[in-house]
Amino acid sequence: MRRNFIASILKIDHRIMLVIAALLGIGFFIIVSALTYRVGFPLDDAWIHLTYARNFALHGEWAFRLGEGSAGSTSPLWTGLLSIGYLLRLAPYVWTIFLGWMLLSITAIRAEQIARRLITSYRSNIPWVGLFIALAWHLTWSAASGMETLLHGLIVLVVLGMLMENSRQYMTLGLLTGLSVWVRPDGMTLLGPILLTAFLQNGSFKSRGSALLKIFIGFGILFFFYLLFNLALSGSPMPNTFYAKQAEYADFLRSMSITERLTDYLLPLVASPFVALIPGFFSWIFKIVREKNWGALAGLIWAIGYVGIYFMRLPAYQHGRYIIPVFPVLYLWGMLGMVAYITSAKANQQITLLWRTLTVFLVIAFQWVGANQNAQDVVFVETQLVETAQWINENLPADAILGVHDIGAIGYFTQNPIIDLAGLITPDVVPFIRDEMRLGEYLTESNAGYLVTFPNWYPRLIVGQTHVFEARNPLYPFSDRMNVFRLNNK
Repeated sequence: MRRNFIASILKIDHRIMLVIAALLGIGFFIIVSALTYRVGFPLDDAWIHLTYARNFALHGEWAFRLGEGSAGSTSPLWTGLLSIGYLLRLAPYVWTIFLGWMLLSITAIRAEQIARRLITSYRSNIPWVGLFIALAWHLTWSAASGMETLLHGLIVLVVLGMLMENSRQYMTLGLLTGLSVWVRPDGMTLLGPILLTAFLQNGSFKSRGSALLKIFIGFGILFFFYLLFNLALSGSPMPNTFYAKQAEYADFLRSMSITERLTDYLLPLVASPFVALIPGFFSWIFKIVREKNWGALAGLIWAIGYVGIYFMRLPAYQHGRYIIPVFPVLYLWGMLGMVAYITSAKANQQITLLWRTLTVFLVIAFQWVGANQNAQDVVFVETQLVETAQWINENLPADAILGVHDIGAIGYFTQNPIIDLAGLITPDVVPFIRDEMRLGEYLTESNAGYLVTFPNWYPRLIVGQTHVFEARNPLYPFSDRMNVFRLNNK
């Protein structure tokens, strides 16, 4: 009976198996979050996307505050997808988490397809590669985060996977790169490996010219409308966040040593099941170098450069969220090296068993770690931001102008006019984003009545202001909590 049951499970289509695995992973995260406090999103930025999505779906305006069009949404495509949830009356949670589940499932399925095409000896009834992707905690966290991270990661995986498979569908590759820019501006960097591969794959001047033309036509079609979209909203070719985030963290980065920043960026990889794949990762690199797989090598160069750009410009905060789009293909490379060895004739049975056991153990262990970390992230957003927004609704005049740092939940749950001290919807503050004296003057000039922030962010700006609220909750025991101050210079 048991053998028949196991045999029937193994006959299930790989895609169904991976969809179920992704659902179990996300479901586990949600259950742990609900048991810890309640269901929510681990990042305040998710509420920024949802605010734009709600206004777009219900009012036809691309705005954080109705009547004030702005380019504060980093990901127009993701915001557009979220807006469907409001039309279906499934937002904000059900539809958003459903999208995350679908993206995680498709990412796992695509990774499994690539592995089976590249490693001909990999014919296991169990989709090991896809299961690793579906249950790697950083990707589960991304799927539950309400953010565009996993959508970007999927496009990266598809593009680099096509290059590894020596695809010559240059128009499609260009279109996918153009589409990726609508998800995140840094998607345009995918042009690098595509152009390099096209140049190396084609030997004649004519074939190279034809390939490059197709790539630029595909990319240019979507990128042109992206530029027009941002120019119409803000007068700049890129969204406000493209400039604001770099300005916000410039001083913070300068205060960190190279060692601290390297540790900061390595931690997301070390604190994950990827550590079991490190031998496979280097084995795969050796293989693609030996075989001169130009597409795979171009993808590797891109990954190093992509992480390097963020290393130079932003800290790897919030579990390395800005470099997580690299993780699906990084995990794939590690798994390719692993399954290539395990399924080869020279594989040692003891090493194979040890490797598989260690990988399975780490995936499960880090799912537990990740689910609890996600729950704590939700506690932070809910107790400090959502509950502060609820207090504002109950205690402040609806027309009071708020100076806010971390506008997501505050903007979603209140209707007050907002001055964004982080510059996402108030680009005027970007040139002096860390100058507290100038920010104070700007708040006065703008008739702001209240300041909503964490005191550690603006220790000088809060001096002399009247404290009216602190987000106290026993589940958030840290001393630096969200506060509301009445501005006395108004």
